[in-house]
Amino acid sequence: MKIKAGWLLGGLLATLLSTAWLPAGADGDLPTKFSNRNSIANTRHNMTQRQAEGGGPSGTNMDPYRNDYQEVCVYCHTPHGANTGVALPLWNRTIKATTYVTYNQLGTSSLTQEVTQPGPNSLACLSCHDGQVGVDSIINMPGSGRYNPTQATAQTDSFLNAWNNTRGPDATRHMGLNTVGTNCLACHANGADLGDGATDFTVFAIGTDLRNDHPVGVKFPAAGPGVDFRAPNATRVGMAWFDRNTNQRAETNEVRLYDSGEGFEVECASCHDPHGVPSAGTGSQFNPTFLRVANTGSALCLTCHTK
Repeated sequence: MKIKAGWLLGGLLATLLSTAWLPAGADGDLPTKFSNRNSIANTRHNMTQRQAEGGGPSGTNMDPYRNDYQEVCVYCHTPHGANTGVALPLWNRTIKATTYVTYNQLGTSSLTQEVTQPGPNSLACLSCHDGQVGVDSIINMPGSGRYNPTQATAQTDSFLNAWNNTRGPDATRHMGLNTVGTNCLACHANGADLGDGATDFTVFAIGTDLRNDHPVGVKFPAAGPGVDFRAPNATRVGMAWFDRNTNQRAETNEVRLYDSGEGFEVECASCHDPHGVPSAGTGSQFNPTFLRVANTGSALCLTCHTK
Protein backbone atom coordinates (compact mmCIF):
# COMPACT_ATOMS: atom_id res chain seq x y z
CA MET A 1 0.00 0.00 0.00
CA LYS A 2 1.31 3.45 -0.93
CA ILE A 3 1.52 5.91 1.99
CA LYS A 4 2.57 9.54 1.82
CA ALA A 5 3.41 10.58 5.38
CA GLY A 6 2.74 14.30 5.03
CA TRP A 7 -0.59 13.79 3.32
CA LEU A 8 -1.58 11.05 5.77
CA LEU A 9 -0.94 13.31 8.76
CA GLY A 10 -2.87 16.14 7.13
CA GLY A 11 -5.76 13.81 6.30
CA LEU A 12 -5.94 12.51 9.85
CA LEU A 13 -5.90 16.05 11.21
CA ALA A 14 -8.69 17.10 8.85
CA THR A 15 -10.75 14.09 9.94
CA LEU A 16 -10.24 14.83 13.62
CA LEU A 17 -11.24 18.44 13.12
CA SER A 18 -14.31 17.54 11.13
CA THR A 19 -15.54 15.00 13.67
CA ALA A 20 -14.63 16.78 16.89
CA TRP A 21 -15.29 20.43 16.22
CA LEU A 22 -17.64 20.89 13.30
CA PRO A 23 -21.43 20.60 13.53
CA ALA A 24 -22.99 17.68 11.67
CA GLY A 25 -25.15 17.91 8.58
CA ALA A 26 -24.79 19.10 5.03
CA ASP A 27 -25.57 22.76 4.49
CA GLY A 28 -28.43 22.46 2.01
CA ASP A 29 -28.32 23.74 -1.56
CA LEU A 30 -25.15 25.78 -1.23
CA PRO A 31 -24.30 28.05 -4.17
CA THR A 32 -21.69 26.31 -6.31
CA LYS A 33 -18.18 27.73 -6.37
CA PHE A 34 -17.96 26.87 -10.04
CA SER A 35 -18.54 29.69 -12.53
CA ASN A 36 -20.89 27.52 -14.65
CA ARG A 37 -19.57 29.21 -17.80
CA ASN A 38 -17.73 28.23 -20.97
CA SER A 39 -16.84 24.61 -20.22
CA ILE A 40 -17.78 21.47 -18.32
CA ALA A 41 -14.52 22.08 -16.42
CA ASN A 42 -16.31 24.93 -14.66
CA THR A 43 -19.25 22.82 -13.46
CA ARG A 44 -19.93 20.24 -10.77
CA HIS A 45 -19.36 17.53 -13.37
CA ASN A 46 -15.65 18.28 -13.10
CA MET A 47 -14.51 15.54 -10.71
CA THR A 48 -10.84 16.53 -10.65
CA GLN A 49 -9.33 18.29 -7.65
CA ARG A 50 -8.65 21.54 -9.45
CA GLN A 51 -9.65 23.48 -12.53
CA ALA A 52 -8.95 26.87 -14.05
CA GLU A 53 -11.59 29.05 -12.41
CA GLY A 54 -11.66 27.40 -8.97
CA GLY A 55 -14.32 25.40 -7.20
CA GLY A 56 -13.36 21.79 -7.88
CA PRO A 57 -13.81 19.12 -5.20
CA SER A 58 -11.50 19.84 -2.26
CA GLY A 59 -8.42 17.62 -2.38
CA THR A 60 -8.19 17.52 1.41
CA ASN A 61 -11.71 16.18 1.78
CA MET A 62 -12.28 14.24 -1.44
CA ASP A 63 -8.97 12.63 -2.38
CA PRO A 64 -9.35 9.58 -0.08
CA TYR A 65 -12.70 8.75 -1.69
CA ARG A 66 -12.23 9.16 -5.45
CA ASN A 67 -9.31 9.09 -7.84
CA ASP A 68 -8.21 12.52 -9.06
CA TYR A 69 -7.42 11.67 -12.68
CA GLN A 70 -6.49 15.31 -13.35
CA GLU A 71 -8.41 15.17 -16.64
CA VAL A 72 -12.03 16.29 -16.75
CA CYS A 73 -13.27 14.23 -19.70
CA VAL A 74 -11.81 10.87 -18.64
CA TYR A 75 -14.46 10.31 -15.97
CA CYS A 76 -16.89 9.60 -18.83
CA HIS A 77 -14.93 9.27 -22.10
CA THR A 78 -11.78 7.62 -23.43
CA PRO A 79 -10.10 7.90 -26.86
CA HIS A 80 -9.21 4.19 -26.82
CA GLY A 81 -10.54 1.00 -25.23
CA ALA A 82 -14.11 2.24 -24.75
CA ASN A 83 -17.03 0.33 -23.25
CA THR A 84 -18.63 -1.41 -26.25
CA GLY A 85 -21.55 -2.74 -24.23
CA VAL A 86 -23.47 0.51 -24.56
CA ALA A 87 -24.14 2.77 -27.55
CA LEU A 88 -22.48 5.89 -26.14
CA PRO A 89 -19.57 7.92 -27.54
CA LEU A 90 -16.24 6.42 -26.44
CA TRP A 91 -17.74 5.55 -23.08
CA ASN A 92 -15.29 5.04 -20.22
CA ARG A 93 -17.55 4.50 -17.22
CA THR A 94 -18.66 1.27 -15.60
CA ILE A 95 -22.30 0.46 -16.34
CA LYS A 96 -23.59 -2.32 -14.10
CA ALA A 97 -26.32 -4.53 -15.57
CA THR A 98 -29.48 -3.36 -13.81
CA THR A 99 -33.23 -3.81 -14.01
CA TYR A 100 -34.66 -0.48 -12.90
CA VAL A 101 -38.04 0.06 -11.27
CA THR A 102 -39.71 2.14 -13.96
CA TYR A 103 -42.37 4.85 -13.79
CA ASN A 104 -45.18 2.62 -15.09
CA GLN A 105 -44.92 0.57 -11.89
CA LEU A 106 -46.28 3.59 -10.01
CA GLY A 107 -49.72 2.65 -11.36
CA THR A 108 -50.80 6.14 -12.42
CA SER A 109 -53.77 6.20 -14.79
CA SER A 110 -52.42 9.27 -16.59
CA LEU A 111 -49.58 7.28 -18.17
CA THR A 112 -50.77 6.02 -21.52
CA GLN A 113 -47.47 5.20 -23.23
CA GLU A 114 -45.31 2.10 -23.03
CA VAL A 115 -42.30 2.34 -20.71
CA THR A 116 -39.18 0.25 -21.27
CA GLN A 117 -35.89 0.04 -19.39
CA PRO A 118 -33.74 3.20 -19.68
CA GLY A 119 -31.90 3.55 -22.98
CA PRO A 120 -28.23 4.48 -23.49
CA ASN A 121 -28.89 8.21 -23.15
CA SER A 122 -30.25 7.61 -19.68
CA LEU A 123 -27.72 4.95 -18.68
CA ALA A 124 -24.96 7.50 -19.26
CA CYS A 125 -26.38 9.62 -16.44
CA LEU A 126 -27.47 6.72 -14.27
CA SER A 127 -23.98 5.20 -14.40
CA CYS A 128 -23.17 7.81 -11.75
CA HIS A 129 -26.54 8.96 -10.44
CA ASP A 130 -27.97 5.52 -9.60
CA GLY A 131 -25.17 5.26 -7.03
CA GLN A 132 -24.15 1.68 -7.82
CA VAL A 133 -20.52 2.38 -8.69
CA GLY A 134 -17.92 4.94 -7.66
CA VAL A 135 -17.83 8.28 -9.40
CA ASP A 136 -14.28 7.35 -10.47
CA SER A 137 -15.05 3.82 -11.74
CA ILE A 138 -13.65 3.87 -15.28
CA ILE A 139 -12.12 1.40 -17.73
CA ASN A 140 -9.13 3.29 -19.08
CA MET A 141 -7.13 5.60 -16.81
CA PRO A 142 -4.84 8.31 -18.20
CA GLY A 143 -1.37 7.08 -19.13
CA SER A 144 -0.24 3.66 -20.31
CA GLY A 145 -0.83 0.31 -18.64
CA ARG A 146 -3.96 1.39 -16.79
CA TYR A 147 -6.67 -0.41 -18.73
CA ASN A 148 -9.09 -3.04 -17.45
CA PRO A 149 -11.94 -4.08 -19.80
CA THR A 150 -13.73 -5.96 -16.99
CA GLN A 151 -14.47 -2.56 -15.49
CA ALA A 152 -17.12 -2.14 -18.20
CA THR A 153 -19.70 -3.94 -16.07
CA ALA A 154 -18.19 -4.22 -12.57
CA GLN A 155 -16.20 -1.95 -10.28
CA THR A 156 -12.84 -3.47 -9.34
CA ASP A 157 -11.33 -1.58 -6.42
CA SER A 158 -7.93 -3.27 -6.77
CA PHE A 159 -7.68 -1.75 -10.26
CA LEU A 160 -8.85 1.67 -9.10
CA ASN A 161 -6.44 1.55 -6.14
CA ALA A 162 -3.51 1.33 -8.56
CA TRP A 163 -3.96 5.01 -9.49
CA ASN A 164 -1.28 7.31 -8.06
CA ASN A 165 -2.51 10.79 -7.19
CA THR A 166 0.49 13.04 -7.73
CA ARG A 167 -1.12 16.05 -6.04
CA GLY A 168 -2.67 14.49 -2.95
CA PRO A 169 -3.23 11.25 -1.05
CA ASP A 170 -4.24 8.16 -2.96
CA ALA A 171 -7.87 7.09 -2.69
CA THR A 172 -8.54 4.13 -0.44
CA ARG A 173 -12.30 4.04 -1.10
CA HIS A 174 -14.19 4.76 -4.29
CA MET A 175 -17.52 6.27 -3.34
CA GLY A 176 -20.78 6.22 -5.23
CA LEU A 177 -23.63 8.71 -5.11
CA ASN A 178 -25.70 6.86 -2.50
CA THR A 179 -26.35 6.52 1.21
CA VAL A 180 -24.97 3.02 1.73
CA GLY A 181 -22.18 2.97 4.33
CA THR A 182 -19.67 5.77 3.91
CA ASN A 183 -20.52 6.85 0.38
CA CYS A 184 -21.02 10.35 -1.04
CA LEU A 185 -24.16 11.08 0.97
CA ALA A 186 -22.27 10.39 4.18
CA CYS A 187 -21.30 14.06 3.79
CA HIS A 188 -23.58 15.37 1.06
CA ALA A 189 -26.92 14.84 2.80
CA ASN A 190 -28.98 16.64 5.40
CA GLY A 191 -28.04 15.29 8.83
CA ALA A 192 -24.88 13.63 7.55
CA ASP A 193 -22.26 12.87 10.21
CA LEU A 194 -19.39 14.70 8.50
CA GLY A 195 -21.26 17.06 6.22
CA ASP A 196 -20.46 20.52 7.52
CA GLY A 197 -19.81 22.76 4.54
CA ALA A 198 -20.94 20.15 2.01
CA THR A 199 -23.82 20.67 -0.41
CA ASP A 200 -26.82 18.37 0.05
CA PHE A 201 -26.87 16.20 -3.09
CA THR A 202 -29.70 13.91 -1.95
CA VAL A 203 -32.01 14.89 -4.81
CA PHE A 204 -29.32 13.92 -7.34
CA ALA A 205 -28.90 10.43 -5.85
CA ILE A 206 -31.58 8.86 -8.04
CA GLY A 207 -30.99 5.19 -7.22
CA THR A 208 -32.53 2.32 -9.18
CA ASP A 209 -36.16 3.08 -8.33
CA LEU A 210 -37.22 5.63 -10.94
CA ARG A 211 -40.88 5.96 -9.93
CA ASN A 212 -40.43 9.41 -8.39
CA ASP A 213 -38.60 10.90 -11.39
CA HIS A 214 -39.74 12.02 -14.84
CA PRO A 215 -40.30 8.87 -16.91
CA VAL A 216 -37.37 7.73 -19.04
CA GLY A 217 -37.58 4.96 -21.61
CA VAL A 218 -41.16 6.16 -22.22
CA LYS A 219 -42.41 6.30 -25.78
CA PHE A 220 -43.30 9.76 -27.01
CA PRO A 221 -46.89 9.92 -28.27
CA ALA A 222 -47.70 11.04 -31.78
CA ALA A 223 -49.30 14.47 -31.94
CA GLY A 224 -52.91 14.70 -33.01
CA PRO A 225 -56.43 15.63 -31.90
CA GLY A 226 -56.88 15.11 -28.17
CA VAL A 227 -53.18 14.45 -27.59
CA ASP A 228 -51.52 16.90 -25.19
CA PHE A 229 -48.07 16.69 -26.78
CA ARG A 230 -46.27 18.70 -29.42
CA ALA A 231 -44.57 17.02 -32.34
CA PRO A 232 -40.79 17.50 -32.77
CA ASN A 233 -40.09 19.40 -35.98
CA ALA A 234 -36.79 17.77 -36.95
CA THR A 235 -35.55 14.18 -37.23
CA ARG A 236 -32.53 12.16 -38.26
CA VAL A 237 -31.57 8.54 -37.72
CA GLY A 238 -31.92 7.78 -34.03
CA MET A 239 -33.10 11.23 -32.94
CA ALA A 240 -36.00 13.66 -33.17
CA TRP A 241 -35.80 17.14 -31.69
CA PHE A 242 -37.56 20.45 -31.21
CA ASP A 243 -35.58 22.60 -33.63
CA ARG A 244 -35.91 26.04 -32.05
CA ASN A 245 -34.08 27.92 -34.82
CA THR A 246 -35.17 25.57 -37.65
CA ASN A 247 -31.61 25.06 -38.92
CA GLN A 248 -31.98 21.27 -38.98
CA ARG A 249 -29.08 20.77 -36.54
CA ALA A 250 -29.63 19.20 -33.12
CA GLU A 251 -28.06 21.79 -30.83
CA THR A 252 -27.40 21.59 -27.12
CA ASN A 253 -30.23 23.97 -26.20
CA GLU A 254 -32.87 21.89 -27.98
CA VAL A 255 -34.91 19.13 -26.34
CA ARG A 256 -34.57 15.82 -28.14
CA LEU A 257 -35.96 12.26 -28.21
CA TYR A 258 -33.89 9.14 -28.79
CA ASP A 259 -34.61 5.96 -30.73
CA SER A 260 -32.45 3.08 -29.54
CA GLY A 261 -34.58 0.49 -31.31
CA GLU A 262 -37.96 0.92 -29.63
CA GLY A 263 -39.16 4.13 -31.24
CA PHE A 264 -38.58 7.71 -30.10
CA GLU A 265 -38.43 7.87 -26.31
CA VAL A 266 -37.77 10.40 -23.58
CA GLU A 267 -34.42 9.80 -21.85
CA CYS A 268 -32.38 11.74 -19.29
CA ALA A 269 -30.44 13.48 -22.06
CA SER A 270 -33.70 14.67 -23.62
CA CYS A 271 -33.77 17.50 -21.11
CA HIS A 272 -30.22 17.54 -19.69
CA ASP A 273 -26.85 18.12 -21.34
CA PRO A 274 -24.07 17.01 -18.95
CA HIS A 275 -21.60 19.50 -20.44
CA GLY A 276 -23.73 22.57 -19.66
CA VAL A 277 -25.84 24.82 -21.89
CA PRO A 278 -25.33 28.62 -21.95
CA SER A 279 -28.55 30.35 -20.92
CA ALA A 280 -28.11 33.35 -23.23
CA GLY A 281 -25.40 32.56 -25.74
CA THR A 282 -21.65 32.01 -25.57
CA GLY A 283 -20.06 33.22 -22.33
CA SER A 284 -23.29 33.35 -20.34
CA GLN A 285 -23.96 31.19 -17.31
CA PHE A 286 -25.24 27.69 -17.95
CA ASN A 287 -28.87 26.76 -17.33
CA PRO A 288 -29.42 25.32 -13.84
CA THR A 289 -28.95 21.57 -13.28
CA PHE A 290 -27.56 21.07 -16.79
CA LEU A 291 -30.96 21.69 -18.41
CA ARG A 292 -31.09 22.18 -22.16
CA VAL A 293 -33.83 24.78 -21.71
CA ALA A 294 -34.28 26.76 -18.49
CA ASN A 295 -37.66 25.98 -16.97
CA THR A 296 -38.61 29.58 -16.21
CA GLY A 297 -42.35 29.82 -16.73
CA SER A 298 -42.34 26.03 -17.32
CA ALA A 299 -40.62 26.63 -20.68
CA LEU A 300 -38.91 23.24 -20.59
CA CYS A 301 -42.12 21.37 -19.76
CA LEU A 302 -44.07 23.22 -22.42
CA THR A 303 -41.54 22.25 -25.08
CA CYS A 304 -43.19 18.81 -25.18
CA HIS A 305 -46.47 19.24 -23.30
CA THR A 306 -49.40 21.35 -24.46
CA LYS A 307 -51.26 22.54 -21.38
